Amino acid sequence: MISITAIIKSKQENIEQVKNMIHHLVTETRKEAACIRYDLHTTENVFIIWEEWQDQPGLDFHNNQPYLQDFITKSESLVSSPIQVFKTTQSL
Repeated sequence: MISITAIIKSKQENIEQVKNMIHHLVTETRKEAACIRYDLHTTENVFIIWEEWQDQPGLDFHNNQPYLQDFITKSESLVSSPIQVFKTTQSL
């Protein structure tokens, strides 16, 4: 299993637009066969997506989906800093 944490910090004036875009991304991603978990957590203007994937091919498939690529492109001008993505392993 592969774990990913993505941190997205919206500009204050774009919170609603970013939230709507992320909700679409979450909805579409959860339909993917290799997606085990794709949970969204929020606080103010910060959106955190906690992901779990069956395997690397499934994650590769996700990374090439048009809705993810579209989100990345369209969100660039709406976020206050680059999206951070961490590939992690459970330690405890």
